[in-house]
Amino acid sequence: MQQLTLTQPDDWHLHVRTGELLKTVINHTARQFARAIIMPNLQPPVTNVSQALSYQQEIHQATSGEYNFTPLMVLYLTNTTTIEDVQQAAASSAVHAFKLYPAGATTNSDQGVTDLDAVFPVFAAMEELNLPLLIHGEVTNPEIDIFDRERIFIEQKLSVIHQHFPQLRIVLEHVTTQEAVQFVTQAPDNISATITPQHLMYNRNTMLVGGIKPHYYCLPILKRETHREALIEAATSGSPKFFLGTDSAPHLTHLKENSCGCAGCYSAYAAIELYAEVFDQAGALDKLEGFASFYGADFYQLKRNTRKITLEKTSWEVPEFYSVADKSRLTPLKAGETLHWKLQA
Repeated sequence: MQQLTLTQPDDWHLHVRTGELLKTVINHTARQFARAIIMPNLQPPVTNVSQALSYQQEIHQATSGEYNFTPLMVLYLTNTTTIEDVQQAAASSAVHAFKLYPAGATTNSDQGVTDLDAVFPVFAAMEELNLPLLIHGEVTNPEIDIFDRERIFIEQKLSVIHQHFPQLRIVLEHVTTQEAVQFVTQAPDNISATITPQHLMYNRNTMLVGGIKPHYYCLPILKRETHREALIEAATSGSPKFFLGTDSAPHLTHLKENSCGCAGCYSAYAAIELYAEVFDQAGALDKLEGFASFYGADFYQLKRNTRKITLEKTSWEVPEFYSVADKSRLTPLKAGETLHWKLQA
């Protein structure tokens, strides 16, 4: 197959930051995707409808007029989120979900939830008002091995949330393990998951063998090959419970390549091409449209897109970096390597 035409996809998990970095990255997404769920973990976080509308306007202003792109806003769940906040979010056409970050789990999550029981009334309001909960599914106890944190969150936290709120719509974001795939597969239809390109393409050897490679460092961290294989099987299965969410997370190169090593992979520059590579290698290109274009929209109870995009099977070299206006650099996933699918202009 030399060409592949798809219904225009959506990205159901995206970081775009603010300021000059936003201006650098947003059109990479807008050229491919009709919509994207925008993560709220800014500094300060987006915690109410007014802030979400302001952030949405900033994104619109940074997006090129040649693209018809809609940012779908999300509110950051904190210990002080109120039922009134949920009611206002449900009444807003701009806000489509709340995001649960366990405090300290990932970038800019320090203001996340420290006590799940304390936000149960908020979950009840979300369940009643049919507002989805998006979850970064990792425990944060420093004594727990980082490679086990997703599994233990599912066992100790997610199962409890689902037991108490069986009708709450939940997206387990960026799943990375066999256990996550199994949980979502066996759960009712109101529980789904997103899968990133990096977790489909790489295992932890990629990041660690031959020296630590910071541009593969993300949270949840890359896992064993057996887990990667389980993710590929889920993504290419045709199950509507799994759909595209890049978790593309731009960090300036000098912030990735230092002793801190910020967590996140920048994939938005060629997201649909990266997924096409995975599905092609798995012999499942016929399953890509459902995963990329249909299942997420169905879960969020939005209309499917009608416009089309076309991918060509042609080789091209990924740039070593993208320039940001302040003379900083942004290093993409697979920098300097060759991709074999390319989106037609």
